[in-house]
Amino acid sequence: MSVDDDAKWLEWVTKQFENIAGEDKEINLEEFKTALKVKESFFAERFFTLFDSDGSGSISLDELLKALNLLTHGSETDKLRFLFQVYDVDGSGSIDPDELRIVLKSCLRESAISLPEEKLDDLTMALFESADKDSSGAITFEELKEELENFPEVMENLTISAANWLKPPTTEKYMRQTPRYLTRAYWHNNSRKLLFMCCYILINIFLFTFAAMKHTSFGGWVMLAKGCGQCLNFNCTFIGVLMLRRCLTWLRATWVVRVLPLDQHVLLHQLVGFAIFGLSIIHAIAHVVNFVKLTHVGTYQLWEYLFTTRPGIGWIYGTASITGVILQLLIILMLICSSTFVRRSGHFEVFYWTHLSYIWVWALLVLHGPNFWKWFVVSGFLFLMEKIVGITVSRIGGTQVVEVNLLPSKVTHLVIKRSPFFHYKPGDYVYVNIPAIAKYEWHPFTISSAPEQQDTIWLHVRSLGQWTNQLYEYFRQPELLGNEPKRLTKNLRNMKHQKCAQVSTKLSDNHRYCNIKCYIDGPYGTPTRTIFTSEHAVLIGAGIGITPFASILQSIMYRYRMRKQNCPNCSYSWCENVKDNEMSLRKVDFIWINRDQKSFEWFVSLLTKLEMDQADEEPQGRFLEMHMYMTSALSKNDMKALGLQMALDLLAKKENRDSITGLRTRTQPGRPDWSKVFQKIAEERKGKVYVFFCGSPVLAKTIKAQCEHFGFKFYKENFQ
Repeated sequence: MSVDDDAKWLEWVTKQFENIAGEDKEINLEEFKTALKVKESFFAERFFTLFDSDGSGSISLDELLKALNLLTHGSETDKLRFLFQVYDVDGSGSIDPDELRIVLKSCLRESAISLPEEKLDDLTMALFESADKDSSGAITFEELKEELENFPEVMENLTISAANWLKPPTTEKYMRQTPRYLTRAYWHNNSRKLLFMCCYILINIFLFTFAAMKHTSFGGWVMLAKGCGQCLNFNCTFIGVLMLRRCLTWLRATWVVRVLPLDQHVLLHQLVGFAIFGLSIIHAIAHVVNFVKLTHVGTYQLWEYLFTTRPGIGWIYGTASITGVILQLLIILMLICSSTFVRRSGHFEVFYWTHLSYIWVWALLVLHGPNFWKWFVVSGFLFLMEKIVGITVSRIGGTQVVEVNLLPSKVTHLVIKRSPFFHYKPGDYVYVNIPAIAKYEWHPFTISSAPEQQDTIWLHVRSLGQWTNQLYEYFRQPELLGNEPKRLTKNLRNMKHQKCAQVSTKLSDNHRYCNIKCYIDGPYGTPTRTIFTSEHAVLIGAGIGITPFASILQSIMYRYRMRKQNCPNCSYSWCENVKDNEMSLRKVDFIWINRDQKSFEWFVSLLTKLEMDQADEEPQGRFLEMHMYMTSALSKNDMKALGLQMALDLLAKKENRDSITGLRTRTQPGRPDWSKVFQKIAEERKGKVYVFFCGSPVLAKTIKAQCEHFGFKFYKENFQ
C-alpha cells in the first residue's frame, strides 16, 4: 500500500473501532475479530495478545493504533520481530517444534488444505531442521531471519506495508487509461471479427434502406416497418447459418478460417439474436402506430388489426398480424430463457426446451412475410440436412457408457465405447444423449481423451444443472454394480492391455462398470484445433475448464514421444526441436487454476504421466511446463502463510514431490499474477504465442486484456 492507502486504512480501522467499542473505549477478542474481519481463531488470538501490551484482556484504541503504525511504518526487522512473536506461542523467546506445528496446522486450516498428520509432521520438521542452524532444538529470532533470507520472494513481501497482513481483502480494479476497444492491440487481435461485424452492419443498412425506399409513398412508419422487416428476413436466416456446426467444423480445415471468425460463431449467434429482438420490437411498434392511424380513416378497430384476419393483412389468409404477435412473444421468451443467468444457474433445461421454439419461429415467419421463404430456402435446407445427418449418425452409431468414475466436487467421468468410425481432433466436443437420464435431451461436452486412444472416449461432466445432477445421482445407485462378472473381467483385462497412450483415473469406491445405452452427435470443432499450428501454446484451464486441454495434452505428448530420440550408446534421450506437418509446437505452458485441493484429483493421474514422459531434461528446456494454482490457499505475501509456504517449498525439494497434489510441479498459492506470467512467457521467445482459455467469463476478460497488452493471440473455449 502507498502512504495514502495506509492513512486511509488506519482511518478505516479507527472508525471500525469506534463503531464496535463500548463506553469503556476498549474491545475484547470477539470484537477485535469483528473489527478487522480476522476469521481464523489462532491468528486472531495471537494478534490480539501482541496488541494487548498491558495484558488487560482488552485493547484500547491507542494500543491498536500503536501496533498498526509499527507494522505500517516499521523497518524490515520490526516486521520480522512481529512475525517471530506470532510463532513464539509461549513467549519463551524461541520457537520449538510443537509451536511450529501448531502454527503450520493453523495455516493449513486457513488455506483450506487437508493433509495427513504424518505429512504435517514432515512439513514441520523440514522447516524446523532447515531453520535450526545450531541444532539446539529451538529456533531463535536470528535463525528465523537467516532462514527467511533464503526465500527472496518472502523478504520482498516484507518490504510491503505489513498492514496488508490484516487488511480485509478487496477487489482490485483494473484501471486503464485508454478504453480497451480503442487500443491498437485490440483491433489487431480482433481484426477478423471487427471486419466481419462491419460487413454485417453494412448489409443491414443496405437492406433497410432498399426496403424503406420502396415504400416511401406509404409514409414514415410503414417505411420503418418494412426496413426492419427486410433486415429480419436476413437475420432470422443468418442466425441459423451460424449454428451449422458440421459445416463450420469442415470450414475450419480450409483457408476460410483465416478470413472469417469461425471460432466466435457462438458469440456472433448471440449478437444476431439481440439484433433480431431489437429489430422485431421496432418493426412491431411501427406497425402498431400505422394501425392506429388506419383506425381513424378505416372501419376496423385497433384490436381487429392486431388479433383478427378481418383486415386481410398478410399474404396467406390475412394472418400477418396474428403470426406477428405470436412471433414477438416467442422471440422475447427465447431471449429471456437464453440469458446467462438462466444457463449458468442450473436451469439449462429451460434454455434447451425454449430454444427449440426456433422451429415454430421459422414456420410462422414463412406465414408472416411473403419473402422470407426466399431467404430461408438454402440455409433451411442445409440446416435440415445437418439435423438429419446428425440424428442418423447418432442413432446408427449408438454406443454404451462402459465405465464411470465419480470424482470430487460432483464431477462424473464417463468412459464411452468408441466406434471405429468415430474420428475427432483434440479439443472437439460432442452432444450426448443418455435415454436413461432424459430421453430427448442432448447436452454438449468436450472430449477429454486423446484421439490416439482407440477403444474409448472420455467425458468429464461437472454437476451444475438438473441433467448433470441427475447423471451423477444415477450412477451412485448401487444396483448398477449388478452386471455380468465375466463381461466386467474381460472389459478390465482389455483395458489393462491397451497399447495406446491412455492414463486411467484412480479407482475408488465411486468406480462403476456398466452398460448404459447412449448416443453421440458429433464431433464438432473448437478453436483449439489451431493449437498444433502454433509455436508457443499457453493452455489455461479454470476448474473443470481443464477438460478440453486434457485431450490436447495427451495428444501433444503422444506426438512428442514420436519425435523423441534415444542415444544407442547410453541412456541419454532428447526431442528433435523441428517443425513437421503434424505439429509446429516448440513450447507448451499449461496453467490450471483450482479453488480447492480436491479438484486436482480429477486429472492428477494424467498429469503424473505427463511429468514422467518428461523425466529427462531437454537441451532447449522442457517442452511442457505445468503451473498449478490453488486460489483458496493464502498467497505468499500473507504473513499467516509464510511459514507454510516455506515448509512446502523445503519438503518439495526434499521429496521431489508437491505435498498438495503429489506432482513434481509445485502448487502455487493464491491467484496468478497474469502480468508476471505473460511477461515471463514473452521473454522466452519460443515463437508466436497463442493463448487458449476455458473457464469463467470474468477470468476470460482479464486474461484477454493481458493478451492484448502483450500481443498474444487469444482463443476461448465455449464448452467444458
